[in-house]
Order: sequence, then structure tokens, then C-alpha cells
Amino acid sequence: MSPRPAPSSSLRSCANGRLSVPPVSPPPMPEAAPTTRGLAARLLRDWLGFEFVSRIYLYSALIGLISGLGAVLFTYGLELAKFLLVEKLAGYRQIHPHNRALFDFSFFDAPTYGEYLWLLLLLPALGGLLGGYLTHRFASEAQGAGTDAMIDAFHNQRGHIRPVVAPVKALATIVTLSSGGAAGQQGPLVHIGAGLGSWVGDKLKLSVAQRRILLLAGTAGGLGAIFRAPLGAAIASVEVLYREDFESDALIPCVISSFVAYALYIAVFGFSHIFALPDLLFTDVRELVFYLILGFFCALVGIFYVKTLRFARTLFDRLPLPRYWIVCCGGLLVGLAAFIDPRVLGDGFGVIQRGLDGELAIRAFLALALLKILASSCTVSSGGSGGVFGPSLFIGGMLGGAVGLLGQQYFPDIVHQPAAYIVVGMASFFGAVANTPLAALILVIEMSGSYHLLPPLMVVSALALIFARNFSIYQNQVQNKFHSPAHIKDLTVNVLHDLQVREVFPRLKNTSEAIVSNRLSYFSLSSLSKKLGHLHFVVTDDDGGLRGMISLEDLDLPEDEMLRNLVLIEDMVVDDVRPIDAEDNLHEALQKLLDSGYDKLPVVHITDEGESEFWGYLMHSDLMRVYHEEVIRLEGQD
Repeated sequence: MSPRPAPSSSLRSCANGRLSVPPVSPPPMPEAAPTTRGLAARLLRDWLGFEFVSRIYLYSALIGLISGLGAVLFTYGLELAKFLLVEKLAGYRQIHPHNRALFDFSFFDAPTYGEYLWLLLLLPALGGLLGGYLTHRFASEAQGAGTDAMIDAFHNQRGHIRPVVAPVKALATIVTLSSGGAAGQQGPLVHIGAGLGSWVGDKLKLSVAQRRILLLAGTAGGLGAIFRAPLGAAIASVEVLYREDFESDALIPCVISSFVAYALYIAVFGFSHIFALPDLLFTDVRELVFYLILGFFCALVGIFYVKTLRFARTLFDRLPLPRYWIVCCGGLLVGLAAFIDPRVLGDGFGVIQRGLDGELAIRAFLALALLKILASSCTVSSGGSGGVFGPSLFIGGMLGGAVGLLGQQYFPDIVHQPAAYIVVGMASFFGAVANTPLAALILVIEMSGSYHLLPPLMVVSALALIFARNFSIYQNQVQNKFHSPAHIKDLTVNVLHDLQVREVFPRLKNTSEAIVSNRLSYFSLSSLSKKLGHLHFVVTDDDGGLRGMISLEDLDLPEDEMLRNLVLIEDMVVDDVRPIDAEDNLHEALQKLLDSGYDKLPVVHITDEGESEFWGYLMHSDLMRVYHEEVIRLEGQD
């Protein structure tokens, strides 16, 4: 049994009576070294109120620079690998949005298109095998979609992501996506940016709360750069953690980081929206009927997509193979889907652009949506390093294109621009499956530059969320802050502060059975301990007044059993502990319990005459039970 921490008492009792031991004073705090504050520092502190906590904003800007640079290197590495594997090796001409960043790979020979297209059947499997081995060997948490891993790190890992995760995630994602993996690059960049933010927080030796904020700032930086949507990325970073809440404390740091990363990214690759669109307008209120149909359709398909992801994960997890071979099997299935239609490979943003340009038919929209659901499930659920951001936007866009074309075909006087339904479908579907309606709305507007579609975007996103709010592509998403370990301390303090010991003492079931007289023998005390299961006892004197506490864990007793049984409690070491006052709130009582090292402490009440009345004792387990009862009661009121 591990030794009990020494109580924080300055008085002990022994066989010769009460022995006074000088209290051990904590070492004196070192005097602050004199510092010379310049005029700028005094201005920030005294005139502008720039306190130490505000430095988190400076750290967020630093995270934005690092995340932006990481996004630039990742984008260049991914495009180079795609050019070498998909175009030069397999001879498949990639489909890109009109506003994609231009890369000059002229130092390689021009690819010969159409010569080895059969390699598209094998490339996803080979890429999955290599990428799966990298994550299996160096960082298992880098498997699958990166956003879910970031959410888990925020809620359950104290905002900590191992430094090795970011480079492993980047390399594994480049290998997976450049070989044809049907996933997005946005989720991995979320994980990479979050890992960089966590690393900076560790290096700066920040608190857990501040490290969590920098983790989200890194998330926003990666998203803001790759989506070219700084505001939407900041909103997504604080919204994606919960189904019904926001991490509001991190919003400003996320905005700063996202803007800095976005500015660096467009400084390298140039400014443009991801998609090139015609002028899309909402001018006929009758179109709302078709938009509502689209929202309902997105919700139904969204539920199907979430269930497909989880069903595929269950099947892959049952395979009796190492994880990298399982990812290889998923890649092989993606290759089979590419054999049906190679446009299912990658994130599909180029295909969305063709739909916006009016180059796809209804049958193509629906077939590509179904194939993408199956292919992305095979890539991500098998453990391949790729995200579900991109596939979700793709599926929603395909559904929107189908509804738009059907509306135009049967009601041409109402539906004039099917491309508008593609834009609305992207936001609606992603907002529904990720439980991020506001972020999805802003992201799609910034990606497309189509601000005139705001009214239908709002209506359709809200409708899709209402129908699909109990389903999410992110399994680590929690309902709200009350369900997150990141905020359990705040909740505990609030609940315990509102309750006093005298209010809850009548509700306690056991407040007296572990009370013993100082005249009790060790033999009787040992027998009582075995019977009741207590190791810590409250000791009273002959008059029934409080004497102190005794523990059976660390007693120094004679080795002879006969002598040991003759020893009285008064002859043993009794701690003169600091009791709990009946007027204390439960937070103060909990602090006294933790400081004492005992599992219970005596409770006393100070009368108006200044006399101390001994009521009984309060156990740590009883205090926690009262706390949980109060939390359940408060949740029931909501």
C-alpha cells in the first residue's frame, strides 16, 4: 500500500501528552528581480490594460505564422507528389478548380496521359500500405481523420499532442492523397496545425487552459490557410468541439491565427476564392421550396454517410491484420471505385467546379455522391490519413447539383441557376454531419465568394441540422461544455461554491461510525477497521470532544503482538487536524480534505458563544456523491 501523504498538521499527540512541533513554514518566495520597464511596456500595461494573459494573442499570431508556413509546405509537397504519382506515373489528368494555385513542375518531363491508367487500381492500395505503416510505426494517433483526433486532444488529452504527430501526419497524408485516397486534406491540416499549437504551448510552458487555446489557434491557422477562409476557419475551430456550444474563450486567438496563416498562404500562392462562380442571386421566394427539399435530402444522406463511416470502421477493425494492411485493403476498395469512375479520387474540388460550370448531368451528380460516400469511408474508416471535410463538401455539392437540375428541368421559371444549389448543398450537408451550421455557412461563402445566397444558406443549414443533429462524423464531439473534461474544473467550483456543509450534512448517510474514543485499544481499533473497512478514524476524548485523527496506514507499533494489543489510541500518534467548519462551502471542505491526506475530516460548528460543537465527519466520497447529485439536478432543470 502506498504511504499516505503526511498531514499538514503542526501538532501531534504521543504517550507523554501533547507535543508541540514548530510548523514547517514554506520557503520564502524569492524577491522579484528588479526589472526595467520601458515606455512601451508601461503604455501597454498601464494605459491600454495589456496584462500578461493578453500575451496569448501574441502567441496566437506566432501559431498563425507557423501554421501558415506548414500549410504552404504541405500544399507544395502534396501537389508535387500528386503530379509524380497520378499524372506522370499513372497518366491520369487531374481535375482542378479554376482558381487553384499554380505550380511549376516543368523541371520534370511532361506526363503522357492515358498510358497507364490501370495503375489507378493499385495506387490507393500501395499508398494506403505506406501511409498506414508510417502512422502504425511512429504515431498511431495520426491514423484516420485529423479533426476527430484534435477534438479528442482538446477534451481528453489536456490539449497535448505529441510533437511527432505533425510531421508523421503530414507525410502520411501526402502519401495517401497523392496515391488517390478519397479523402480531404483539410482534416489532416487541422491535426497538423493543432499539433504545432500544442508544441508551442509546451515550449512556452503555458497552463493547460492556454495550451488548449493554442491548440485551437493552430487548428484555425491550418484551416484558414487551406480553405482561404479566415473567418469561417476561426468559427469552425471553436464550433466543431461541441454539438450545441462554442469554445468562446478561444475565438479571438483563433481569428488572429487564422488571419495570419491566411495572409501568409495567399502571399505565396496568390489571392482567389477556391471556386469560380457566376453571379448567383436569390430573387424568387418560391425557390425556398426547392432549397427546403435540398436541406431535407442532405439530412437524410448525411445520416446515411455517418452510419456508413461507422459501419465501415467496425468491419475494418474486425480484420485480423496489422493496421497498415487494413489501410491497404481500404485503398484497394478505393481503387475499385476509381475503376468505375476515377473522378471519385481525391477531395473532388475540381469535380465540384465542373458541376458549377454546368458540365455534369443528374445521373453523374447522384452516382458521384454515392461513390464518394463509399470511397471516403474505405479510406478514412480503414485508418488512412485523410479528412472528411472535403468529402462532405463534395457529397453536399453533388446532392445540390442533382436537386438544382431537377428543379430547372421541371420548373424552369422558378429555378434558373442550378449552380446555386451546389453551393447551398455544400454548406447544408457539411453543417449537418459536422454539427457546425454557422461555420459551414461562412466557410462556403468565403470559398465561393457568393454572398448573395446567404438567405437560402441560413434556412437550409438550419433545416438539415434539425434533422441530423444526433449524428456526427466526429465521434469525439461532445454535447456542450458541461460534458467536456476541459471544463469540469469550472463546473466543480461553481457547484461546490454554492453549497454549504451545514446544508448538505443532513443528507449524508455515514457521519459517525468511524468515530472512536482515545481510550480504545489498538486491538479493538484493528478489529473495527476490518469490520467497517475504514483506515482513517476520528478520535474523541473522554468528554466526547474532538481529539484529532488517526490512520492505521503508517503507525509505528511494537513488533510483539501482545504488547501491540495493549496499546491505546492515546498512546499512538494522533493528528490534530484542521476540522471542517459547518459554515464552509463544499469547495473549501474539499480543499481541506485534499490538504489533510485523509479520506474524511471532522465537522464542527461554532456557536454564537464561540464554543465548538462536534457534529461528526464528512467523507470525500460523500462530498463527491453530493456533487454528482447536484449536477444531475441542474441538468434536469435545463
